[in-house]
Amino acid sequence: MTITRITRLRGCGIFRDFSWPNDLPEFCRYNLIYGWNGTGKTTISRLLRDLERRKAPPIGQATVCIDGNDIRGEDFPSTMLSVRVFNRHFVEESVFPVGGGDVPPIFVFGPESAEKQKEAERLKKERVKADSELGAARSKNQEAERALDKYCQDRARVIKDTLRSPGQNPFNNYNKSDFRDRTSQMVTDDDAASHCLSNTDRETLLVQHKGTPKAKLTEITYQLPDLKQLANITSDLLGKTVVSAAIQSLKDDPELGEWTRSGLGLHKERQTDKCLFCEQPLPGGRLAALEAHFSTEYEKFMREIEEQVDSLQTILTEASELNLPNRAEFYDDMAAEYDAAERALRRAVGEVSSSVKSFIDALEKKKTKAFDALTLEVIVSTVDAELVERLNQIIRKHNQASDVFQDRVSSARDRLALDLIAADIDEFKSLQAAVKQTSADQKAAKDKCDDLAARITEIEKQIIEHRQPAEDLNNDLRQYLGHGELQVAVKDTGYSITRNGEPAEMLSEGEMTAIALLYFLKSLEDRDFDLPNGVVVLDDPVSSLDQNSMFGAFGYIRARSQAAAQVIILTHNFLFFRQILEWFGNLRGQDKRSWKVFMLECAFDAAGRSARIQAIDPLLKDFDSEYHYLFAQLHRMATKPQAASLEAYYHAPSIARRVIETFLAFRVPNMGGHNRLWGQMQTVRFDEEKKSRIYRFIQTHSHRDSIGNPDNDLTLLGESRAVLKDALDFMQVADADHVSRMIARITDSDGAD
Repeated sequence: MTITRITRLRGCGIFRDFSWPNDLPEFCRYNLIYGWNGTGKTTISRLLRDLERRKAPPIGQATVCIDGNDIRGEDFPSTMLSVRVFNRHFVEESVFPVGGGDVPPIFVFGPESAEKQKEAERLKKERVKADSELGAARSKNQEAERALDKYCQDRARVIKDTLRSPGQNPFNNYNKSDFRDRTSQMVTDDDAASHCLSNTDRETLLVQHKGTPKAKLTEITYQLPDLKQLANITSDLLGKTVVSAAIQSLKDDPELGEWTRSGLGLHKERQTDKCLFCEQPLPGGRLAALEAHFSTEYEKFMREIEEQVDSLQTILTEASELNLPNRAEFYDDMAAEYDAAERALRRAVGEVSSSVKSFIDALEKKKTKAFDALTLEVIVSTVDAELVERLNQIIRKHNQASDVFQDRVSSARDRLALDLIAADIDEFKSLQAAVKQTSADQKAAKDKCDDLAARITEIEKQIIEHRQPAEDLNNDLRQYLGHGELQVAVKDTGYSITRNGEPAEMLSEGEMTAIALLYFLKSLEDRDFDLPNGVVVLDDPVSSLDQNSMFGAFGYIRARSQAAAQVIILTHNFLFFRQILEWFGNLRGQDKRSWKVFMLECAFDAAGRSARIQAIDPLLKDFDSEYHYLFAQLHRMATKPQAASLEAYYHAPSIARRVIETFLAFRVPNMGGHNRLWGQMQTVRFDEEKKSRIYRFIQTHSHRDSIGNPDNDLTLLGESRAVLKDALDFMQVADADHVSRMIARITDSDGAD
């Protein structure tokens, strides 16, 4: 598998909106990309490193074509392309990590590890299967957990909706965790049956839960009389007779007798012997005869009857004045019980009133028949004397409920919650058992994976040998640096870098580049990378190296990477660019035409800079130095017709500066100081106004380290063509022969094109 092209880059660094041009050749086996700093090399190498690490690019939209198939950035984690990328991020993460740390080891196979490797590969296949089984077990466990969680959530919502109320109430915030904890405890205690309520109890508790506080009530002081005893007293009085010298006419006429008795009392009270009715003298002996009829025994008996009637009247009054509480004053769950007790008591009071009235009527009749024995013709009912106490018990129960109202309500809610939990506990048990089983299955699958991983690790410990790569790296360093001071030492599961046997400190930039590059090239032999089928990417691998070191690095790069299925090299160093071109140009056999050269260039418009990949400028291939190329660019812009768009000149100041600096470096090598360029220009006898304009142009619009990053408005570049012509004239004055020869070289190259 190889990279065919970078199909699309949008919002990725300086690549604002790039699509691979239809007329641009695709990548082949060997590829060289040339671009100055700031043209997007880092963005491309970082993108390919994300591809290496199976990681989606963090920003923008990227699409890379692999073997003719477009792969979007978000699909990088699933690609199987084998890539190794050398760039600044590789160095910072793997060789000289930020914050310190050892260098990761390079693993190769020992000479006697073939059989163990086969066993490791077999175990790895088992591990793949075990991982799949673990994934399935984990999914089932998660599904079971979700089912139990949803059940707990639903049941908790039912309990919450049933038992919520205004104010402080723990059930207002009742949740699935509360339900799960209490249900689990009920399962452990195995006491669900004891919490199940009857329909009646459930309704009663629901009423209590919804109740409001009520005032306490006064107990009933009324007592039911003993009707049997009253009946006996009445019967006794009715059965008594008065023995006296009775006057027959009075005896036979009760009304006359009662009238006469009252009159006798008045005559005795007033001590008169005249008739108070007719005022005539009473016949002799008449008062004595009447007193004999209404004897002392008679009067006593009459008083006894009257006293009993008064007593009975008191009982009637008490019964009629009995005041019982209103049922609305009781808590709703006690109302039915109170209703029954009240009805029973009122029936009993009615029986009492009816019987007592009969007793009074009988005694009133007896008063008129004191001389006759009478019988009580009333059927007396049995009255339960405990009825008042039973009603008072309900009142006391109500009052107690008022004293502990909040506790009573809380208890009702708790019992109702337990009843709701117990009602569906079998389903909870089933779901809980499923979770336990799938959890056990998941643990067994994980244990199997862990066991296989441990066995694989143990075998690989026996077959992995990273001491030999360390020795090879040390040989490379000795040859590359020309001394053996720096060494790569094996340390635990990695390497450490030492100088003369001590931990190396204060490494030079060149030493760090050499170590990082040689380590990377050696890592291409790592057993985790298949070089003949892999892609090797190097981004500015000779940065910070002098010319001699660069030639050495080039030799290692060519030797260690040329066997790869694909090589992609990015550089801004023109000398290194020429070396790679020579390498590619001398390829033989089927690789003779399997190489391409590209360049990165920036365009500039109102929206800002935007990079693109394009075919290499022929001038870069034709000339032997960057100076030749830049001089040709400057000459073209100065002598050819004015371009229609100012975008064509946005890099003109930087090109002019590079050309003039290089030109003057040879002309005036001993000029130093803070403003060296202006001092060098002052050694050339040239029009001062034009000289100042050239200096201002390259100082204001150029950037020393990159091409294509003018600081000012693009419209200020309208003077570019005129200033560049002045620059050529300036160089002509300084060294006419040199300029003439350079122009002739350019003319030959343009003619060849």
